[in-house]
Amino acid sequence: MQMHQLGKTGPEVSAIGLGCMGMSGMYGPSDRAESIATIHAALDAGINLLDTGDFYGMGHNEMLIGEAIKGLRRDDFLISVKFGALRDPAGAWLGYDARPAAIRNFVAYTLQRLGVDHIDIYRPARLDPNVPIEDQVGAMAQLIKEGYIRHIGLSEVGADTIRRAAAVHPIVDLQIEYSLISRGIEDQILPTCRELGIGITAYGVLSRGLISGHWQKDATRKGDFRAFSPRFQAGNVEKNLELVEALRQIADAKGVSVAQIAIAWVDAQGKDIIPLVGARRRDRLTEALGSLSVELSAPDFAAIERAVPKDAAAGGRYPEAQLAHMDSEK
Repeated sequence: MQMHQLGKTGPEVSAIGLGCMGMSGMYGPSDRAESIATIHAALDAGINLLDTGDFYGMGHNEMLIGEAIKGLRRDDFLISVKFGALRDPAGAWLGYDARPAAIRNFVAYTLQRLGVDHIDIYRPARLDPNVPIEDQVGAMAQLIKEGYIRHIGLSEVGADTIRRAAAVHPIVDLQIEYSLISRGIEDQILPTCRELGIGITAYGVLSRGLISGHWQKDATRKGDFRAFSPRFQAGNVEKNLELVEALRQIADAKGVSVAQIAIAWVDAQGKDIIPLVGARRRDRLTEALGSLSVELSAPDFAAIERAVPKDAAAGGRYPEAQLAHMDSEK
Protein backbone atom coordinates (compact mmCIF):
# COMPACT_ATOMS: atom_id res chain seq x y z
CA MET A 1 0.00 0.00 0.00
CA GLN A 2 1.40 3.36 -1.03
CA MET A 3 1.27 6.05 1.63
CA HIS A 4 0.86 9.79 1.13
CA GLN A 5 1.04 12.69 3.53
CA LEU A 6 -2.38 14.25 3.99
CA GLY A 7 -1.74 17.90 3.28
CA LYS A 8 1.47 19.57 4.36
CA THR A 9 0.73 19.17 8.08
CA GLY A 10 -1.25 15.93 8.24
CA PRO A 11 -0.49 12.26 8.94
CA GLU A 12 0.61 9.57 6.51
CA VAL A 13 -2.45 7.95 4.99
CA SER A 14 -3.01 5.04 2.64
CA ALA A 15 -3.52 5.77 -1.06
CA ILE A 16 -7.21 5.06 -0.61
CA GLY A 17 -9.41 5.24 2.48
CA LEU A 18 -12.53 3.36 3.54
CA GLY A 19 -15.74 5.35 3.78
CA CYS A 20 -18.01 3.57 6.25
CA MET A 21 -21.27 5.49 5.84
CA GLY A 22 -23.04 2.81 3.80
CA MET A 23 -22.58 0.30 6.60
CA SER A 24 -25.22 2.13 8.66
CA GLY A 25 -28.32 2.14 6.53
CA MET A 26 -27.81 5.16 4.29
CA TYR A 27 -27.96 2.88 1.23
CA GLY A 28 -30.58 0.58 2.65
CA PRO A 29 -30.03 -2.47 4.91
CA SER A 30 -26.48 -3.69 5.47
CA ASP A 31 -25.00 -6.76 7.12
CA ARG A 32 -23.24 -6.04 10.41
CA ALA A 33 -20.92 -9.03 10.32
CA GLU A 34 -19.93 -8.39 6.71
CA SER A 35 -19.37 -4.70 7.48
CA ILE A 36 -16.97 -5.54 10.31
CA ALA A 37 -15.25 -8.14 8.16
CA THR A 38 -14.83 -5.51 5.45
CA ILE A 39 -13.24 -3.06 7.90
CA HIS A 40 -10.84 -5.79 9.04
CA ALA A 41 -10.02 -6.73 5.44
CA ALA A 42 -9.30 -3.07 4.64
CA LEU A 43 -6.93 -2.75 7.58
CA ASP A 44 -5.24 -6.04 6.64
CA ALA A 45 -4.74 -4.71 3.10
CA GLY A 46 -2.94 -1.62 4.40
CA ILE A 47 -5.78 0.90 4.37
CA ASN A 48 -5.31 2.98 7.50
CA LEU A 49 -7.96 5.69 7.03
CA LEU A 50 -11.51 5.00 8.24
CA ASP A 51 -14.04 7.75 7.56
CA THR A 52 -17.31 8.20 9.41
CA GLY A 53 -19.78 10.76 10.74
CA ASP A 54 -21.42 10.88 14.14
CA PHE A 55 -24.82 11.19 12.41
CA TYR A 56 -24.42 8.09 10.19
CA GLY A 57 -27.11 5.83 11.56
CA MET A 58 -27.35 8.35 14.44
CA GLY A 59 -24.30 6.88 16.17
CA HIS A 60 -24.58 3.37 14.73
CA ASN A 61 -21.61 3.81 12.41
CA GLU A 62 -19.27 4.95 15.16
CA MET A 63 -20.33 2.06 17.37
CA LEU A 64 -19.81 -0.36 14.47
CA ILE A 65 -16.28 0.96 13.90
CA GLY A 66 -15.66 0.86 17.64
CA GLU A 67 -16.56 -2.83 17.63
CA ALA A 68 -14.31 -3.50 14.63
CA ILE A 69 -11.23 -1.76 16.08
CA LYS A 70 -11.60 -3.02 19.63
CA GLY A 71 -8.33 -4.60 20.74
CA LEU A 72 -6.34 -3.31 17.77
CA ARG A 73 -3.21 -1.20 18.16
CA ARG A 74 -4.36 2.42 18.05
CA ASP A 75 -1.44 3.60 15.94
CA ASP A 76 -2.38 1.19 13.13
CA PHE A 77 -5.38 3.19 11.93
CA LEU A 78 -6.67 6.74 11.59
CA ILE A 79 -10.28 7.77 12.16
CA SER A 80 -11.79 10.77 10.41
CA VAL A 81 -15.09 12.00 11.87
CA LYS A 82 -17.62 14.52 10.60
CA PHE A 83 -19.94 16.22 13.07
CA GLY A 84 -22.67 18.82 13.26
CA ALA A 85 -25.60 17.35 11.34
CA LEU A 86 -28.77 17.21 13.43
CA ARG A 87 -31.42 14.49 13.13
CA ASP A 88 -34.72 13.77 14.84
CA PRO A 89 -35.94 10.40 16.21
CA ALA A 90 -37.44 9.50 12.83
CA GLY A 91 -34.11 10.15 11.10
CA ALA A 92 -35.11 13.42 9.43
CA TRP A 93 -32.44 16.09 8.94
CA LEU A 94 -32.79 19.20 11.08
CA GLY A 95 -29.82 21.33 10.02
CA TYR A 96 -26.36 21.85 11.53
CA ASP A 97 -24.90 22.99 14.80
CA ALA A 98 -21.24 23.95 15.03
CA ARG A 99 -21.29 26.20 18.08
CA PRO A 100 -18.16 25.67 20.21
CA ALA A 101 -20.22 24.15 23.05
CA ALA A 102 -21.93 21.79 20.61
CA ILE A 103 -18.57 20.73 19.16
CA ARG A 104 -17.32 19.78 22.62
CA ASN A 105 -20.53 17.83 23.21
CA PHE A 106 -20.29 15.99 19.88
CA VAL A 107 -16.67 14.98 20.39
CA ALA A 108 -17.39 13.61 23.86
CA TYR A 109 -20.07 11.26 22.55
CA THR A 110 -17.94 10.25 19.56
CA LEU A 111 -15.01 9.25 21.77
CA GLN A 112 -17.38 7.15 23.86
CA ARG A 113 -19.00 5.40 20.90
CA LEU A 114 -15.68 4.67 19.20
CA GLY A 115 -14.00 3.59 22.42
CA VAL A 116 -10.87 5.65 21.73
CA ASP A 117 -9.10 8.46 23.55
CA HIS A 118 -8.58 10.68 20.51
CA ILE A 119 -9.86 11.31 16.98
CA ASP A 120 -7.27 11.70 14.26
CA ILE A 121 -9.15 14.12 11.97
CA TYR A 122 -12.22 16.03 13.09
CA ARG A 123 -14.35 18.16 10.80
CA PRO A 124 -17.72 19.92 10.58
CA ALA A 125 -19.87 18.07 8.04
CA ARG A 126 -21.07 21.32 6.48
CA LEU A 127 -20.63 25.02 7.17
CA ASP A 128 -22.93 26.26 9.92
CA PRO A 129 -24.00 29.67 8.59
CA ASN A 130 -24.81 30.85 12.11
CA VAL A 131 -21.29 30.30 13.48
CA PRO A 132 -18.21 32.00 11.98
CA ILE A 133 -15.79 29.41 10.64
CA GLU A 134 -13.11 31.06 12.77
CA ASP A 135 -15.06 30.11 15.90
CA GLN A 136 -15.55 26.54 14.69
CA VAL A 137 -11.86 26.08 13.93
CA GLY A 138 -10.90 27.79 17.17
CA ALA A 139 -13.00 25.32 19.15
CA MET A 140 -11.34 22.40 17.39
CA ALA A 141 -7.90 23.92 17.95
CA GLN A 142 -8.66 23.93 21.68
CA LEU A 143 -9.56 20.24 21.45
CA ILE A 144 -6.16 19.61 19.88
CA LYS A 145 -4.47 21.33 22.83
CA GLU A 146 -6.45 19.11 25.17
CA GLY A 147 -5.47 15.95 23.26
CA TYR A 148 -8.95 14.91 22.12
CA ILE A 149 -8.27 15.39 18.42
CA ARG A 150 -5.07 15.42 16.37
CA HIS A 151 -5.92 17.33 13.19
CA ILE A 152 -8.60 19.62 11.76
CA GLY A 153 -10.33 18.98 8.46
CA LEU A 154 -13.16 20.65 6.55
CA SER A 155 -16.00 19.31 4.44
CA GLU A 156 -17.96 20.74 1.52
CA VAL A 157 -16.86 24.36 1.91
CA GLY A 158 -15.79 26.88 -0.69
CA ALA A 159 -12.50 28.64 -1.35
CA ASP A 160 -13.18 31.71 0.78
CA THR A 161 -14.14 29.62 3.81
CA ILE A 162 -11.07 27.44 3.34
CA ARG A 163 -8.83 30.52 3.44
CA ARG A 164 -10.53 31.89 6.54
CA ALA A 165 -10.24 28.56 8.33
CA ALA A 166 -6.58 28.09 7.42
CA ALA A 167 -5.78 31.52 8.80
CA VAL A 168 -6.84 30.31 12.27
CA HIS A 169 -5.20 26.88 12.39
CA PRO A 170 -3.53 24.46 9.92
CA ILE A 171 -6.11 22.43 7.98
CA VAL A 172 -4.98 18.99 6.84
CA ASP A 173 -7.68 18.19 4.31
CA LEU A 174 -10.97 19.07 2.72
CA GLN A 175 -13.45 16.25 2.32
CA ILE A 176 -15.59 16.84 -0.74
CA GLU A 177 -17.27 14.97 -3.56
CA TYR A 178 -15.01 14.39 -6.56
CA SER A 179 -15.46 11.94 -9.38
CA LEU A 180 -15.58 11.71 -13.15
CA ILE A 181 -19.08 13.18 -13.05
CA SER A 182 -18.57 15.60 -10.13
CA ARG A 183 -15.66 17.85 -11.03
CA GLY A 184 -16.74 21.21 -9.70
CA ILE A 185 -13.80 21.47 -7.31
CA GLU A 186 -11.38 21.82 -10.23
CA ASP A 187 -12.35 25.44 -10.82
CA GLN A 188 -11.56 27.17 -7.50
CA ILE A 189 -11.59 24.78 -4.57
CA LEU A 190 -8.82 22.40 -5.64
CA PRO A 191 -6.42 25.22 -6.67
CA THR A 192 -7.03 26.94 -3.32
CA CYS A 193 -6.30 23.75 -1.38
CA ARG A 194 -3.11 23.18 -3.35
CA GLU A 195 -1.98 26.76 -2.78
CA LEU A 196 -2.48 26.32 0.98
CA GLY A 197 -1.08 22.78 1.21
CA ILE A 198 -4.42 21.20 2.10
CA GLY A 199 -5.13 17.64 0.99
CA ILE A 200 -8.37 16.32 -0.50
CA THR A 201 -10.21 13.24 0.73
CA ALA A 202 -12.59 12.58 -2.13
CA TYR A 203 -15.91 10.93 -1.39
CA GLY A 204 -18.43 9.81 -3.99
CA VAL A 205 -15.67 8.62 -6.34
CA LEU A 206 -18.22 6.17 -7.80
CA SER A 207 -21.04 8.71 -7.44
CA ARG A 208 -22.79 6.55 -4.82
CA GLY A 209 -22.49 3.50 -7.03
CA LEU A 210 -23.94 5.16 -10.12
CA ILE A 211 -20.69 4.85 -12.11
CA SER A 212 -19.52 1.64 -10.46
CA GLY A 213 -20.56 -0.48 -13.41
CA HIS A 214 -22.83 -2.47 -11.11
CA TRP A 215 -25.76 -0.08 -10.79
CA GLN A 216 -28.99 -0.98 -12.54
CA LYS A 217 -31.98 1.25 -13.12
CA ASP A 218 -34.64 1.06 -10.38
CA ALA A 219 -32.20 -0.61 -7.97
CA THR A 220 -32.85 1.69 -5.00
CA ARG A 221 -34.30 0.02 -1.92
CA LYS A 222 -36.31 1.19 1.06
CA GLY A 223 -34.21 3.47 3.25
CA ASP A 224 -31.79 4.28 0.40
CA PHE A 225 -31.30 8.03 0.18
CA ARG A 226 -30.29 7.68 -3.49
CA ALA A 227 -34.00 7.48 -4.25
CA PHE A 228 -34.04 11.27 -3.72
CA SER A 229 -30.85 12.01 -5.65
CA PRO A 230 -31.43 13.85 -8.95
CA ARG A 231 -28.90 11.71 -10.80
CA PHE A 232 -30.86 8.57 -9.96
CA GLN A 233 -34.22 10.02 -11.05
CA ALA A 234 -36.05 8.82 -14.14
CA GLY A 235 -34.90 10.78 -17.17
CA ASN A 236 -31.49 11.39 -15.63
CA VAL A 237 -30.41 7.91 -14.60
CA GLU A 238 -30.78 6.60 -18.17
CA LYS A 239 -28.47 9.31 -19.52
CA ASN A 240 -25.95 8.73 -16.73
CA LEU A 241 -25.90 4.99 -17.34
CA GLU A 242 -25.09 5.73 -20.99
CA LEU A 243 -21.91 7.41 -19.71
CA VAL A 244 -21.15 4.28 -17.71
CA GLU A 245 -21.48 2.11 -20.80
CA ALA A 246 -19.06 4.36 -22.66
CA LEU A 247 -16.67 4.00 -19.75
CA ARG A 248 -17.16 0.24 -19.77
CA GLN A 249 -15.70 0.02 -23.28
CA ILE A 250 -12.48 1.58 -22.00
CA ALA A 251 -12.42 -0.70 -18.96
CA ASP A 252 -13.03 -3.80 -21.06
CA ALA A 253 -10.17 -2.85 -23.38
CA LYS A 254 -7.82 -2.67 -20.40
CA GLY A 255 -9.17 -5.83 -18.78
CA VAL A 256 -10.36 -4.03 -15.64
CA SER A 257 -13.73 -3.07 -14.18
CA VAL A 258 -15.62 0.19 -14.61
CA ALA A 259 -15.24 0.91 -10.89
CA GLN A 260 -11.49 0.39 -11.10
CA ILE A 261 -11.22 2.86 -13.98
CA ALA A 262 -13.29 5.44 -12.11
CA ILE A 263 -11.29 5.13 -8.88
CA ALA A 264 -7.97 5.08 -10.74
CA TRP A 265 -8.93 8.29 -12.54
CA VAL A 266 -9.48 10.11 -9.22
CA ASP A 267 -6.30 8.65 -7.75
CA ALA A 268 -4.33 9.82 -10.79
CA GLN A 269 -5.34 13.46 -10.31
CA GLY A 270 -2.62 13.93 -7.70
CA LYS A 271 -1.04 12.41 -4.62
CA ASP A 272 -2.75 15.10 -2.58
CA ILE A 273 -6.12 13.48 -3.42
CA ILE A 274 -7.14 10.39 -1.44
CA PRO A 275 -10.18 8.53 -2.81
CA LEU A 276 -12.58 7.21 -0.17
CA VAL A 277 -14.21 4.00 -1.33
CA GLY A 278 -17.57 3.16 0.23
CA ALA A 279 -17.28 -0.62 0.09
CA ARG A 280 -19.72 -2.43 2.37
CA ARG A 281 -18.62 -5.91 1.32
CA ARG A 282 -15.27 -7.61 0.98
CA ASP A 283 -15.75 -8.36 -2.73
CA ARG A 284 -16.36 -4.69 -3.47
CA LEU A 285 -13.34 -3.77 -1.35
CA THR A 286 -11.18 -6.22 -3.32
CA GLU A 287 -12.36 -4.65 -6.55
CA ALA A 288 -11.56 -1.15 -5.25
CA LEU A 289 -8.09 -2.22 -4.13
CA GLY A 290 -7.49 -3.47 -7.66
CA SER A 291 -7.72 0.12 -8.89
CA LEU A 292 -4.32 0.77 -7.33
CA SER A 293 -2.76 -1.44 -10.00
CA VAL A 294 -4.47 0.31 -12.91
CA GLU A 295 -2.11 2.53 -14.87
CA LEU A 296 -3.73 5.11 -17.10
CA SER A 297 -1.84 6.37 -20.15
CA ALA A 298 -2.30 9.65 -21.96
CA PRO A 299 -4.51 7.94 -24.56
CA ASP A 300 -6.54 6.43 -21.72
CA PHE A 301 -7.15 9.83 -20.17
CA ALA A 302 -8.18 11.21 -23.55
CA ALA A 303 -10.58 8.31 -24.11
CA ILE A 304 -12.07 8.75 -20.64
CA GLU A 305 -12.57 12.46 -21.27
CA ARG A 306 -14.40 11.70 -24.51
CA ALA A 307 -16.55 9.08 -22.82
CA VAL A 308 -17.38 11.21 -19.77
CA PRO A 309 -16.81 14.89 -20.52
CA LYS A 310 -16.77 17.36 -17.67
CA ASP A 311 -20.33 18.38 -16.70
CA ALA A 312 -21.78 15.48 -18.70
CA ALA A 313 -23.85 14.15 -15.79
CA ALA A 314 -27.61 14.61 -15.89
CA GLY A 315 -28.93 16.04 -12.63
CA GLY A 316 -27.19 17.64 -9.67
CA ARG A 317 -25.20 15.71 -7.11
CA TYR A 318 -27.72 16.70 -4.42
CA PRO A 319 -31.30 18.04 -4.65
CA GLU A 320 -31.44 21.76 -5.40
CA ALA A 321 -32.72 22.58 -1.90
CA GLN A 322 -29.57 21.05 -0.39
CA LEU A 323 -27.19 22.55 -2.94
CA ALA A 324 -28.57 26.00 -2.13
CA HIS A 325 -27.27 25.68 1.43
CA MET A 326 -23.86 24.17 0.59
CA ASP A 327 -20.94 26.57 0.92
CA SER A 328 -18.94 24.60 -1.67
CA GLU A 329 -21.57 25.40 -4.31
CA LYS A 330 -21.45 29.17 -3.88
